[in-house]
Amino acid sequence: MITLLWLAAPYVALTSFVLGHIWRYRHDQFGWTTRSSQLYESRLLRLGSPLFHFGLLAVIGGHAMGILIPASWTEFAGISEGTYHFVSVSAGTLSGLTTVAGLAILLYRRVTVPAVRKATTANDKVMYALLATAMATGMLNTVGSNLIGGGYDYRATVSPWFRSLFSLNPQPELMTGVPISFQVHNLAVLSLLAIWPYTRLVHVFSAPLGYLVRPYVVYRSRDPQGPDARRYARAWETPSAPPTRR
Repeated sequence: MITLLWLAAPYVALTSFVLGHIWRYRHDQFGWTTRSSQLYESRLLRLGSPLFHFGLLAVIGGHAMGILIPASWTEFAGISEGTYHFVSVSAGTLSGLTTVAGLAILLYRRVTVPAVRKATTANDKVMYALLATAMATGMLNTVGSNLIGGGYDYRATVSPWFRSLFSLNPQPELMTGVPISFQVHNLAVLSLLAIWPYTRLVHVFSAPLGYLVRPYVVYRSRDPQGPDARRYARAWETPSAPPTRR
């Protein structure tokens, strides 16, 4: 069971994540969208979406620092365990609460607005269920275990297990004895990664980077001194300049 959950499942999820994005980009580019529901309701969306997205960015950044950076590196940099624990718990709690608040507003909107509810697919429901599970267990780990409880040193077990997946020596045995809330959190995240390419979450990789280097938008209007004689002017034609007075 340990090998199945903490060795086979991660590689299956990561393979699905990578190959799924390649497949969808090649065969479903027109479906590569958020399927925005702003047309149906915008007030709750304007409140919940920024809270969720900016909070999630902070959560992902915190996970990257906690999981990818070994404890020996922070010790070498002169960061004590107490300082790391304080920054990790305080920042994690704040970003987690922000993300949970945003997700709660978006879920409330999905349920209470009829048009948005009708536009929600079965795929969306699975995605939201996994997101809610990951966020709930993440907050339980941060607040329940590390803030209120006695604390759990995940950098001695979960972090090296995750890093070992990208080496030639995976160590699934490190997850033995890890608290159940941490295990459920990891399984929820792995499941989310596995279905990611087949959901609206693909919009994460659709940032309009070309916007930064695109040419200026040129707005043209008809010459007020020489209006077009036709009823409907052709927008693609450049209006002629008025004659210069001498």
